[in-house]
Amino acid sequence: MERIEGKIVDVHGREIFEGTVEVENGVITGIKRQPTVAKCYIIPGFIDSHVHIESSMLTPQHFGQLVIKQGTVAVVTDPHEIANVMGVKGIEFMQENSKQSPIKTFFSIPSCVPATPFDASGDTVSAEDTERLAATGCFVALSEVMNVPAVLAHDKEMTAKLDAAKKHNLLIDGHAPGLGGKDLAVYAGCGISADHECDTLKEAEEKIGAGMDIQIREGSAAQNYEALKPLIRMYPDKVMFCTDDSHPDDLLELGHINKLVKRAIADGFDLFDVLKIASVNAINHYKLDVGQLRTGDNADFIVVDNLKTFDVEKVFINGVIQYDAALNDDSRQSSPERITLNNFVHDNVDISAFKKPVSKTEKVISLIPDELLTTIYDYTPLAATGNLESDTENDIVKIVYINRYANGAPQVAFCKGFHLKHGAFGSSVAHDSHNIIAVGCNDSDLQSVVNAVIEHNGGLAVSDAGKTDILPLPIGGIMSNGYGGDVASDYRKICTRVREMGCGLHAPFMTLSFMSLLVIPEVKLGEKGLFSYSHFNWLSEIE
Repeated sequence: MERIEGKIVDVHGREIFEGTVEVENGVITGIKRQPTVAKCYIIPGFIDSHVHIESSMLTPQHFGQLVIKQGTVAVVTDPHEIANVMGVKGIEFMQENSKQSPIKTFFSIPSCVPATPFDASGDTVSAEDTERLAATGCFVALSEVMNVPAVLAHDKEMTAKLDAAKKHNLLIDGHAPGLGGKDLAVYAGCGISADHECDTLKEAEEKIGAGMDIQIREGSAAQNYEALKPLIRMYPDKVMFCTDDSHPDDLLELGHINKLVKRAIADGFDLFDVLKIASVNAINHYKLDVGQLRTGDNADFIVVDNLKTFDVEKVFINGVIQYDAALNDDSRQSSPERITLNNFVHDNVDISAFKKPVSKTEKVISLIPDELLTTIYDYTPLAATGNLESDTENDIVKIVYINRYANGAPQVAFCKGFHLKHGAFGSSVAHDSHNIIAVGCNDSDLQSVVNAVIEHNGGLAVSDAGKTDILPLPIGGIMSNGYGGDVASDYRKICTRVREMGCGLHAPFMTLSFMSLLVIPEVKLGEKGLFSYSHFNWLSEIE
């Protein structure tokens, strides 16, 4: 039997007391109140209630090695990104690789692959696939149902997926930005129980009123904590924390779920409410096999030095110390094995393909800072031109989209909000189908970026003044098999170059990656040009 002494934080009993946690065979066999000289605190481990591991550009193994140091003991992950590239084969890769992760990884079944009928993905996950996967018992939920029109129209394929989830007692996660009124009632009435897309308190409260739980998201590009934090005090039983999409440098420097815990405590919210939201609520919602620091539970908990910064000293999972800060272990036992898993078909692109004549007012994608949302901006050039490359004085630069699963011409449009002054950058991480997306001030640099991504079968690239750099992502064109610290370092270097070109965004590549996600309002760039979320159709079809 192992005994861990400290000040025990009992979230259920809402008290802190000195004592000992007794662990045997991976289970807490007793929690004893007794004096101790230990100054540390023993608390439930943190849980990310909704995350796309692929967005960290790491495998589940290396992602787990990174976030466990932040006190994370478990995540609910939606392998939606790799599924859009590789289908069920990609999901199975994530499951198998997660067995090497130090944290507990629970999977949901991607519900919308592709996200909409308008997307061009590398593969699909059908209702038949959903039924087969759900029957394995290896999933806890059907993940974010983002094709809202299909739900409201009771589309046959979507209804079959929802029915499969209900048949196998899986939770159903939502993805319905801005949805309200009668449509929300229908959507929630289909059994959809949670949503992570709220960006206003009003929207969150309406969804709670419809019976949904709310996941307060704080990722690299989408940051909703500030707007939604009153929910912590108002509805502590109906709220969870999540990150959704975070790059490795943010995970290293800013933290994971622990960053939300620290902010909430600093903002004066009740400790027990915050820890419940950071841990217990996700366990109960998804029925996770994770302990809550009670006698009889799995011994999944963390030891921290204080209740302000929550610096992690040890992490126990199933009674085993999976992380010990005193050992300073970076888990580099051997070089990562080479993983060959990809789906990439496109020849290099000629510079002429980026030509965009402009003679009148253009509809432009306009970014909203720290949001995935965009608006439409009407831009009128000073003079007609056979090829407008950029208008940096007005923050107008070219944006291109290329289907990487087949040869074809790029879609070319303009965007506002990146603040580029020169150069270009691009990526094969482009939610959700992960085609190529790039922005730039001139066609030459755009061509260099796009072709670098193609030549490496995926990655993040930047080009300026004749110099092109790339962070290769050989796994599905969206993940590296490098260690978290190494990938974070390489990512910081490439982001530094982007910022030197004038872009002041916190996460430029993450923001760019959502410029082709058609299910986020209001306008994005896809297979047939600009797409309007409110009309749920291509602008060219509705003008």
